[in-house]
Order: sequence, then structure tokens, then C-alpha cells
Amino acid sequence: MAERILRRTLATVSLSVALASVTVKSSGCRNIPECRNSFSSCEFHLNSNIMSASNGAKEKSYSKARTSPYPGSKVQRSQVPNEKVDWLVEWQDYNPVEYTAVSVLAGPKWADPQISESNFSPKFNEKDGPIERKSQNGLYEIENGRPRNPAGRTGLVGRGLLGRWGPNHAADPIITRWKRDRRGNKITHPISGKNILQFVAIKRKDCGEWAIPGGMVDPGEKISATLKREFGEEALNSLQKSSAEKRKLEEQLHKLFSQEHLVIYKGYVDDPRNTDNAWMETEAVNYHDETGEIMDNFTLEAGDDAGKVKWVEINDKLKLYASHSQFIKLVAEKRGAHWSEDSETDCHGL
Repeated sequence: MAERILRRTLATVSLSVALASVTVKSSGCRNIPECRNSFSSCEFHLNSNIMSASNGAKEKSYSKARTSPYPGSKVQRSQVPNEKVDWLVEWQDYNPVEYTAVSVLAGPKWADPQISESNFSPKFNEKDGPIERKSQNGLYEIENGRPRNPAGRTGLVGRGLLGRWGPNHAADPIITRWKRDRRGNKITHPISGKNILQFVAIKRKDCGEWAIPGGMVDPGEKISATLKREFGEEALNSLQKSSAEKRKLEEQLHKLFSQEHLVIYKGYVDDPRNTDNAWMETEAVNYHDETGEIMDNFTLEAGDDAGKVKWVEINDKLKLYASHSQFIKLVAEKRGAHWSEDSETDCHGL
């Protein structure tokens, strides 16, 4: 029992620190080391000195996973006050609503069967054949045969719209370039004096919110392949291209995704689709076109799950889906780009 409590506590602290890295700014500014090789992957996270702020971050970070109605339905979650989110807090009267969407229960290839099915024996917390059931935030608890959301209570059990019990892995490619004038010169913000960064944004068909293009990692698929595939499908409408057009597009995408890239965030995401038993995790990666010449070869065209696509200027006024605004903020800070007109909050390197 003591070992189980210790493991649960360590997992909670680890997740709180990871989430705080995308929501909380530490006191003072400090420099983050640059990548040693500009063509290598460089992870960008805050370290444990933000742990003291993790409780406040937790309340803020888990808010979208407790909103009602549940996306695509009229289902109302049981209300979970901030002080009762953590599983370590006793709550004998907790009575979450059970909900799994009909589209998931229909048994598509991207979804697990119900836990109750006799022929379904998932290997949680490990690689289960081609399906990745490990969390990027460490071990998660299993209760009554169901994985338990490491972020805490959400007011809803089952899987909602998510296919997998436990972590549902996604990838978010953040494609950026500098805003330039007609002569090709970088444009700086008149107040902050920093160059203005732009990123490719899509408008989601399911909720109408602007977001980073991205999607679910297919079983056995590498994250790098998911990033390239999702950008092509949602921002370039690759699924509707002819064979010749697809070959040409693939060559251009290879150039773009062979550029320097930064892993901005890996782990749990505060997402309105999350439940007590199924949750979103992502790897957000920034691919930056320094000269803009590579992206000049692409014509943005919305496709697949995207209704619209366009270049969007990066600043603190952005309202994006799920945790995407926090990811974009980290990109701006790492690239030394403009974020806010308030000099106290526009701090490169956190």
C-alpha cells in the first residue's frame, strides 16, 4: 500500500511539473541553451524549479478537461471543484457520469473494445503490439481494469470521443516563418522591437476553433511521420491530390521536415475530450523556415479535419484550441520573437 501511494504521489508531482512548463512563468528570466546542432531535435522544457508553482498550474491546466457539455454531445460532466481534482484528495461522494460516444462504441479500427469484452486484454503502461499505451508522464494507475487519468478527476468516466483507454497519442507540427515586408525584410513589432513570427493555423471542423494542425499517431507510426502526414493532410489537402501532385508534395515536405526542429512539449494535454479513463497526450514540434523560401513552394489548402488554413501572427491575443496557445508562446520565446506588448511578460527564454 505504501509503495502504491508513493508511486501515485511521484506520478502526480511529475505531471504537475510537466504541465506547469506550458502554463507557468517562473520568477525572473533565464536563458535556455541553444541546440548544439541546428539540424538536430532539441527539447525545450522547464526544470524542477517551477515545482512550487505546480498547484496553481494544476488548477488552471485541468480546466478544459472539466468543461460541459462534453464535445459533440449534450452530456454534462459531474462538477469537480479545483480542490477535488487530485486523486489524493478523498471524495467518497464522487459520482462521475459514464459516457462513450456511439462512434467509438461502433468499433472503428482506431478504437479499443470495451473493457468488459472477454477477448480484450490491453497491456497498460507498456507497448501493446503496435499500440503505444505508455504515458509520456510516467506510470498511471489502473482501477477496476480501467486506466485512471494522472491529471485527476474530470467528472466523466468512459472514453468520450477518444478511441484508446488511457493515453491517446497525438502530434502537433508548428510550422513558422518570419513576417516580412514586400522587400523581404523582417518586420519588427513597434513596441517590443522584436521580429514578428507567423505560424500555420487551421480552423477545426469539429468545434470551429483555430488550432495547430495535427492529429493522432497511428499504431506503429513514428512521431516524425505523423507530424509530416498531418500537416500535409490538414494544411495542404494532400489526400485530394493526384499521384503526381502527391509525389511533388512529398519532396517539398521532406525538405521542410528535414530542417532544424525543436521539441516544444511532450506529455499530457488539457483537452475538452479527456475523461477519467482516457486522455490526450501530444508531442508539439516546431519546424522553422528561417528564410521563408521553403514555404513559398507550398500553397496552403485546408483538408481532412480542417475547414480553413492560413498564416497567423503570433502574439498573446491568440485564442486557440486546447493547450495550443501555450505551445505557441513557448515557440515565440525560444525563437526570440514578439509575444506581448508588455515587456514584463515578453521575456525570451522564460
